[in-house]
Amino acid sequence: MLEVDQLKAFYGQAQALFGVSLQVAAGEMVVLQGLNGAGKSTLLKAVMGLEVRTEGRISFQDSGGLQEVALWQTHRRAQAGIGYVAEDRRLFSGLTVRENLHIAAGRDASALEARVLALFPALKTLLDRPAGQLSGGQQQMLAIGRTLMTRPKVLLLDEPCEGIAPVLVEAIRDALLDLRRGGMALLVVEQNRQLAFAADRLLWLVAGKVRHS
Repeated sequence: MLEVDQLKAFYGQAQALFGVSLQVAAGEMVVLQGLNGAGKSTLLKAVMGLEVRTEGRISFQDSGGLQEVALWQTHRRAQAGIGYVAEDRRLFSGLTVRENLHIAAGRDASALEARVLALFPALKTLLDRPAGQLSGGQQQMLAIGRTLMTRPKVLLLDEPCEGIAPVLVEAIRDALLDLRRGGMALLVVEQNRQLAFAADRLLWLVAGKVRHS
């Protein structure tokens, strides 16, 4: 579903990734761990085409077969089926939960909303509440739900459980496992043990290189 081959990433002249290679299959959750500054968030941004200059191959399996997407703009990658949930969530704090969901949706918004609410029942009673008034865990559920409104086939998540109450961590873990059972490919940067234990594979990033699997 997603293949990264000898990926290098640069912020200006500074190199952050050094030949990273990995694969994430449909229905697989790969969790990426490592110390701060190891390049974990950079890897997700590179796959999504955000902020960094890259060299190497990024391939994505869509209905037309395996596509090389490294030269595609970010919006084209999103339209093709790569979804990204940033660490800072990037919600519209002044908009309601429902408005945040629907702003990312095209057709069939109501059906997609129902799917999100089935995954995250805690959001059902919050649909008319501004996103800025939600707890951290509720905001994270909304951020994931908003990305799901774009119908991704691959989901990239950056620290989805950081600083969240344990009961909500469980809810997010269970939702991700449900997505995996539905055939979605997930690449998750996360230190939380609950997600690490649930992963199909665990990768360790050290100084911009995959060192352990």
